[in-house]
Amino acid sequence: MAKIVVFDSGLGSLSIIKAIQKISKSEIIYFADQENFPYGQKSQAQLSRVIKNSIKILDKEFSPNLIVIASNTPSLMLNLTSKKIIDVKPPLKEALKKSKTKQVGILATKSAINSKGLVQYIKENSFPKKFQIFKINGSDLVDLVESGKFISNKKYCNKIIKKTLKQILTQHNIDTITLSSTHLPFLKSLLKKQFPKIDFIDPSDLVAKKILLMTQNNQSKKNSLKIFATGDSQKFKLKLNKIGIKNKVSFFLF
Repeated sequence: MAKIVVFDSGLGSLSIIKAIQKISKSEIIYFADQENFPYGQKSQAQLSRVIKNSIKILDKEFSPNLIVIASNTPSLMLNLTSKKIIDVKPPLKEALKKSKTKQVGILATKSAINSKGLVQYIKENSFPKKFQIFKINGSDLVDLVESGKFISNKKYCNKIIKKTLKQILTQHNIDTITLSSTHLPFLKSLLKKQFPKIDFIDPSDLVAKKILLMTQNNQSKKNSLKIFATGDSQKFKLKLNKIGIKNKVSFFLF
């Protein structure tokens, strides 16, 4: 039976978990590190300490087959991949295939778009010079999800989405954007409604397919989900309740 730990600083992991459970069956441990939210405002040194410590403790506590760092920010800023660790990075190859204008946006946290890791990631993929890639700060959009405003105040969300994207999309004829924070898929319907001609690409399905390939010989009979959180676990449980998740949330003490 495959046991998978999926973690980030909050609700973002759910987009990955949903994609995993859609195509495979496994035991998932969801760890929400609310105490360290948001990852997107931490320095590389701070983030390195937090993520390495989390991986060490989660591995010791749960002995999983795989650990998914369900956040683009540490995935880009830190080099932590191994046979057991899966990270999430912008699906640029898919974006470039879909783009007709050859103008592609990466929507991510401020830390991620300013990171040397993203520069290196783009460089490593050797994209044709005819393509232009624009890095867009989506930290305010991440906050809309974590605060629950994407459910309670859609009018405000639309205002922030427009403020974040309208000018750069108009100026540069961008037609494809990667949702390079795992929080952002929660806003996809609002994004599509406001910018119907833009193709917003969610990497969750690509991550889930990779996990299926790695666990296909070790599938469970059914999906299970256990949730742990640092910080105020009851407050986090209320956030989950608002989006229809009624699972118990256990406090996790480092």
